[in-house]
Amino acid sequence: MTDKRLVFTTAGSVDEARRIAEALVERKLAACVNIVPKVVSIYRWKGKIEEAEEWLLLVKTTVQDFSRVRDAIKEMHSYELPECMSFAIEDGSTEYLKWIDDSMR
Repeated sequence: MTDKRLVFTTAGSVDEARRIAEALVERKLAACVNIVPKVVSIYRWKGKIEEAEEWLLLVKTTVQDFSRVRDAIKEMHSYELPECMSFAIEDGSTEYLKWIDDSMR
């Protein structure tokens, strides 16, 4: 087990996705953010089934920084309830895990 986390969030446009990704990296809350274009999300919202085209953000961070990442996403996001889920990174290449640490200092 490592102290690294992979955080998922989505954005309603490529511009919003880029703005969030760049801010997280600039603030050193994330080492890297991948933007996966045009995923289709089907979900229940306020009692109705909705469908939306979204951009998926994969945020590489640490457990210590997750709460700040979550707060930053909420602050910058256009959604009333933005997705923000953290997954533990069990293992990875030593060099890459070190790079995450180095990038966030």
